[in-house]
This record gives sequence, C-alpha cells and structure tokens, in this order.
Amino acid sequence: MRNYELDDTDRKILALLLEDAKMPYTEIARKVHVSGGTVHVRMARMEELGIVQGATLRVDYQKLGYGMTAFLGIYLLKSSLYNSVAEQLRKIPEVVSIYYTTGNYGMFTRIVCRDTQHLRDVLHDQVQHIEGIERTETLISLEETLNRPVQLR
Repeated sequence: MRNYELDDTDRKILALLLEDAKMPYTEIARKVHVSGGTVHVRMARMEELGIVQGATLRVDYQKLGYGMTAFLGIYLLKSSLYNSVAEQLRKIPEVVSIYYTTGNYGMFTRIVCRDTQHLRDVLHDQVQHIEGIERTETLISLEETLNRPVQLR
C-alpha cells in the first residue's frame, strides 16, 4: 500500500477531533464544508492506515484520588533488555506511559499513584523486582502546566 498523503481536509478533520474528540461527524462536516459521509470515509481511511488509532478519554486522576504523578528514569543493565522490561512494566497498572530513550536513561516512564506511600509501594514491591533494571531515578511532578495534542498545520 502506498503512503497516504494527508490533504487540507484531512488535517482540518483531525485538528477538530484533537480539540474535541466527542465532536459529531455532522458538526465536523459543517465546519470543514464537506458531507458527513466524506468525514466518515476519511476517518475510516485514516484508521485503516494507522494514522488514527482509536480515541482516548482524558481523566483528571487527582479528582479520582490519584494525586501523585512521578516520572521514572530507568537504567537498564543492557539496552537489549528493553522489550522484556517494557513487558513487565505494562503489567503494573500505575505505569501509564513507557518510552525508550536516548541519554542517561534507557527508559522513561510516567506513573500515577494515590500518594507517596502508594508510589513507594509500586517502586519497592514491583518495579525494583523487574529483571534487567539496574537502578531507577524518580522525579515527582509538582504540577502539570500543559498537556495538549500537537497542533496540525
């Protein structure tokens, strides 16, 4: 399958959905000046190509009792252990994102916990027991100032 080139209509549709993922296709169609069917066909095509990969729900974890966000820099014993370590990290519900990185850390993760004791338990009882992790460095987030999608141009 050849590479699909996004045109202005595709970009406008994506930009509107990035702004409000719950926006109905009929409203998108009205704003982009195309038919609802066109929006549906374009979205189906972008999903088929993997450009759009489902939809997510953004939740304020703090309001659900998960008031602590921490970032964990992970030093791997060997970079070839990334996949096996990532697989083990995926099993920990509090780990919400995992990155394979350059620089000092082999991996970087984001963890959401109720409080410092919960974070300590996750680190001590789960993360530190994963084979392939040499050591970790924890950075606690004091505040999230910005969390947005990339603005398509």
